[in-house]
Amino acid sequence: MRQFLLCAGLAAILLAGLAGSAGAQKALTWDEVRARFEANNPTLHAGQIGIDESRANEITAYLRPNPALTLAQDGTQIAPHNGIWKPFAGTFESATLSYLHERQHKRELRRDSAKEATGITVSEQSDLERNLIFNLRSAFVQALQGKAIYQLARDNLEYYDHFLLVNRERFKAGAIAQVDLDRLEIQRVQYESDLQTAEVNLRTAKIQLLMLLNDRTPVEQFDVTGLYDFNAQLQPLDDFRRIAMDNRPDLKAAVQAREKANTEHHLAMANGSTDPTLSAWYTHNGSFNNPLAINTLGASVSIPLRVFDRNQGEKLRTQLDIDRNEKILDATRASVFSDVDSAYATVRSSMVLLRPYKDHYLQQATRIRDTIEFSYEHGGASLLDYLNAQADYRRVQVNYLNLVASYLTAAGQLNLAVGREVIQ
Repeated sequence: MRQFLLCAGLAAILLAGLAGSAGAQKALTWDEVRARFEANNPTLHAGQIGIDESRANEITAYLRPNPALTLAQDGTQIAPHNGIWKPFAGTFESATLSYLHERQHKRELRRDSAKEATGITVSEQSDLERNLIFNLRSAFVQALQGKAIYQLARDNLEYYDHFLLVNRERFKAGAIAQVDLDRLEIQRVQYESDLQTAEVNLRTAKIQLLMLLNDRTPVEQFDVTGLYDFNAQLQPLDDFRRIAMDNRPDLKAAVQAREKANTEHHLAMANGSTDPTLSAWYTHNGSFNNPLAINTLGASVSIPLRVFDRNQGEKLRTQLDIDRNEKILDATRASVFSDVDSAYATVRSSMVLLRPYKDHYLQQATRIRDTIEFSYEHGGASLLDYLNAQADYRRVQVNYLNLVASYLTAAGQLNLAVGREVIQ
């Protein structure tokens, strides 16, 4: 019986260990989060299907006109002739094959226009991915921020609980009054509130990230990890401008739209030309007395008379569309420079604020808190002095973490403006 209970206990411990390892999940880095996003996000997949549809349109645009086959029969008798009924004796039979010949490279221009439309679709898909990656990066930063603030709230609560424990012993020894201990006990509510708020914010950030990943993992089993800090080095503005001009997919789409407008204008000009229809036929006429004329071959060319130009409106429209796309291209270039300059200024501003925090303010806030705590415990400072020092410490720490989040978000905005990740 004892052996059975021992085996059952070992089995229960083993199963509990396996369940714990199955429930836990490795914290994902940014590269892993992005890879999952690109593999699972339905919006990106839908855009890729749109590209495939555009490529299918290229096949349709390059189709040739089908030849036309006409079969005719005439002259069949419906009454006897001289008392003899031969209905098919004098029947006229004809087979005609015709084909529309498209001039001035209409078919090739339609193909080129369709390929340029596919190029625009590809660039728009890249632009969609660029914006979605920014949203993903922002959610990732919010999750890191939530983790950092949650850890700070836990550390502050543990630190304050230890401080309370020391002062309860001091109260028992008669070193502080009851009112001072009560004020310290009440102040603990603020730290509990900070911890609960940080936990809610962290869960919300993870939920947002899971939504973008199209992931159904429980929030408790999902975690991310990454460097939550800032880089003190920043390239010159001109470097980012140059990279943006080379990489922005919306700018590339605007250039492609201008090229497509030119192709559409050439196609409109070509469509204004006449296309001849080439025909050839074979006839069998049983009513001819001349036996040499019974079977004949013929050919013809049908040319529409271009008395009225029915394509004037399309020619004018496509010409105006070229000018319109030129203006859009100029506006897009200006927008690229504006986006880069604004994001660059925000990153620099965040760095200016972060440097003194990392170099001085964090250490000063910790030193002040520890000094006032020591003085309070030895009667050299008042309780109000200690509470103020503790509040200043908590505020400086939270401000620093929020500034790091602002920097990382601004860095993501700069990556968005440039068109690729230039700041990790």
